[in-house]
Parts: sequence; C-alpha cells; structure tokens
Amino acid sequence: QVQLIESGGGLVQAGGSLRLSCAASGLTFIWSTMAWFRQAPGTEREVLAISDSGGYAYYVESVKGRFTISRANAKNTAYLQMNSLKPEDTAVYYCAARTGFSTAKNYEYDYWGQGTQVTVSS
Repeated sequence: QVQLIESGGGLVQAGGSLRLSCAASGLTFIWSTMAWFRQAPGTEREVLAISDSGGYAYYVESVKGRFTISRANAKNTAYLQMNSLKPEDTAVYYCAARTGFSTAKNYEYDYWGQGTQVTVSS
C-alpha cells in the first residue's frame, strides 16, 4: 500500500520560508516521479514542481526562483523549499507520485498525499 505523508505546512508572513516534506512508502521511490501541486479555494489543482528519477526538475513559471524541489532517495522523501512566500501562495499543498516519465497533468499521478495547508499573511 502506497502512502505519501506531507508535513511542514503552516502560517508564515509574506517574505518568509517554509519547507514541505513528503515521506513515501510502498513504492520504489528511486524510480518514481515526484511532484508538488497546490489548490486554493475555488481554483483547480496546479502543478508547481516536478522531480523525476533522472534528476530532471520542472517548475511552473510562478514559482521559479522561489521554490526548489529536491529528493532524498535514501530517505524516500521529497521536499519543497519555498522562499519569498507571497499571500497568493496560500493554498493546500499536495505531494504526488507516479512511476514513469514526468508530467504536469494531475490526472496522470497515481498516488497523492492528504495535503498540508500553507497560509501566507500579508
């Protein structure tokens, strides 16, 4: 049984930083594509960053230069370092995983975490 457990969300002031973690179990992490999405109320879930097994990283334009995705294969954990946070970054953040190539389409991910709330105050 695959589980993805996110942690690290919370309340932060604009300009601050948070690091989200996604602990994975039940899958071959080293061969998995890991991604971070977020969803704000009334909006669709959007991809933020993707990391595949070959070291490829993708970022959506709105977070380039501010967010960094990384992974510790020995710990079966993916991270999302978020700097220079803005109020518009407020959302529920989700970790997702799939076996195979990277994709920005949320419906192509097989496994999802429960989500962690990030709130950025102005």
